[in-house]
Amino acid sequence: MIESFGTNQILFFLLIMAVTAIFAGFFAGFFGIGGGIITVPCLFYIFGAIGIDKSFIMHLAVGTSFAIIVPTAIMSVFTHYKHQAVDFSVVKTYGIFVVIGVIIGSFFAASMHTKSLVLFFSIVMYLLALNLIFLKDKTKIKLKFSLLQRTVFGFIVGFVSSLMGIGGAIMNVPILKFVGYTINKAIGSAASIGFLISVFGCLGFLVSGMLIKSDIPLSAGFINIPAFLIFIPITIIMAKVGATTVHKMKREIIAKLFGFFLIIIASRFLYDYFNL
Repeated sequence: MIESFGTNQILFFLLIMAVTAIFAGFFAGFFGIGGGIITVPCLFYIFGAIGIDKSFIMHLAVGTSFAIIVPTAIMSVFTHYKHQAVDFSVVKTYGIFVVIGVIIGSFFAASMHTKSLVLFFSIVMYLLALNLIFLKDKTKIKLKFSLLQRTVFGFIVGFVSSLMGIGGAIMNVPILKFVGYTINKAIGSAASIGFLISVFGCLGFLVSGMLIKSDIPLSAGFINIPAFLIFIPITIIMAKVGATTVHKMKREIIAKLFGFFLIIIASRFLYDYFNL
């Protein structure tokens, strides 16, 4: 289908990708997330509109999102590090369990139907949205993160993130806050863990897509090359802007608004689930 598109249609889709990249990059830096929670839905509809095989639309959106997150996460982590908001000790001791969850989840996702992935994405989006809306800062510092908590939370976050194409920080920030980190420290550390998630998630979808011979145009495995190239320069710049902004303002109101935005996206995905 994409071969039959005219110049205006192609430019329109490129413009949509560019605009999406602006918002995805900013929120990646601002919330310490990878931006996938915005990128995946947009890529899903763009790939659907240009005629990508429906069996692989969600897989391609998730895999491409992970590829985009890698350089974005690097910029986000670097900016948070300059503000002394990254605790690399928790990244090393907690990140290993997250990575295990990502690896297992990536190959599990390859065996799922697009419809199942869409339903999973919408349900988790509702849960994450409610968490953002009702999130409250806690000033009490506990800093107790037991091995059991690291193992269970790490695996769950990694597994869920791998099926959604996200950096996992939208889950890791509340978890790190729960164990006693300040909001800025939680965001910065979550961004670092998100880098690990994106790298292994990207590799997982690249390899799994090749193994099942998805043969999607202009793609390597489940990673779309044109989308990757368009998003990268924009998201890198906007991630730095977002990461710098979060250290200058309160984020509670933005978080709640973002939560309502996620509810809208989740509702749309749920509607699509019943119509796929």
